[in-house]
Amino acid sequence: MSDLTLLQQITDYSNRHDPYPLYARLREKPVHHDETGPYVIGGYHEVLALLHDPRISSERRNRTATTALPGQEDGDDGGTLPPNFLRLDPPEHDRLRAITNRPFGPPHSPHRVDGMRGELKTIVTDLIDALDGDEIDLVERFSYPFPVTVICRLLGVPREDESRFHGWADTLVATLDPQPGQDVAERDRTAQQARIELGLYLNGLIEERRKSPGDDMLSQLSTGDGPEGRMSGMEVLSTAALLLIAGHETTVNLITNGMLTLLRHPEVLERLRADARLAVPLVEELLRYEPPVQMVPSRTPITDIEVAGTTIPKGAPLWLMLASANRDPKRFADPDRFDPDRVDVQHLGLGSGIHSCFGAPLARLEAQLALAELARRLERPRLVEDPPPYRTNAVLRGPRQLRLAIDGVRR
Repeated sequence: MSDLTLLQQITDYSNRHDPYPLYARLREKPVHHDETGPYVIGGYHEVLALLHDPRISSERRNRTATTALPGQEDGDDGGTLPPNFLRLDPPEHDRLRAITNRPFGPPHSPHRVDGMRGELKTIVTDLIDALDGDEIDLVERFSYPFPVTVICRLLGVPREDESRFHGWADTLVATLDPQPGQDVAERDRTAQQARIELGLYLNGLIEERRKSPGDDMLSQLSTGDGPEGRMSGMEVLSTAALLLIAGHETTVNLITNGMLTLLRHPEVLERLRADARLAVPLVEELLRYEPPVQMVPSRTPITDIEVAGTTIPKGAPLWLMLASANRDPKRFADPDRFDPDRVDVQHLGLGSGIHSCFGAPLARLEAQLALAELARRLERPRLVEDPPPYRTNAVLRGPRQLRLAIDGVRR
């Protein structure tokens, strides 16, 4: 390991189970850079400032060099669609995000997320009811199917088509988590075919909604007119793909990291079992302590900028390490301790600034409901393997499996 640079160690799979000691080393300098790599920022105050800095671009065309990680582009569409708003700068970013927000949240649709609470509870209940046996993989049986089902309901995918939608999601998500020895050409071919099929399906659904709109988000994106205008058909497709992949992946990891953390802190699990209200502050501390998105490796300055005395040149690749910032002792007391009673948890687990997580209200609610019900209903859950096997992706960090032994499910 000694012949690897610090950044190579952070992204090396052997350290995926616990990258936090490496983040502590990263924070020893405000800016970490070696001649072949990106400029890497790990301190809370520096990362927060850069997330809000208008001189920092999200557009690929502004990069003079790239240092790609597998699956680093959240919501990547393989080049078959125009860039979604995560990969755009103002003013185009602001236009598309504002249009998307009209049917999703305040001020135009303030009850969209909270109005789904009953439906989310039903999905959670059904998934937990289906758990059987004395050992389960929480990812396969719960953490994965829950959010993709929610996205289907949010977009307005007919119930009879949800299984097809799940299949496309499975294929596309697999590209974010490449496995050793995998046939890369075959994987890419399969993913491209899934993108085409999903695009054709969504395009047909959009046409149906334009003729006969409902109350779902796809209808409102397809037909809504506001001061920002209306999305083109391709923009609706790109936004729907973003909601499917980026929104789904964040929640899978949040729930799985959350259950793993609770099982490592059984006293907190018992508190949550006794009082579901603890889920609200607990999820905020989880977003700080084990964020589902570890880093933002797709930024670049559009002019030379100075960070703590170091000049980062225009066009250079810039990585903002959210998970490192969340454990910065200059911002959080005793940062390596999981404490759901922590006050002032202004974490960066869902980003900050204009690109803060669009689906944050939904992700929070999904995680709160999921963890509270799992804590209440699983009888004596225990980890079969600790640490569990992690996904290869260094950006979207979470267990690939979370095998639990249980004594049963409370009815």
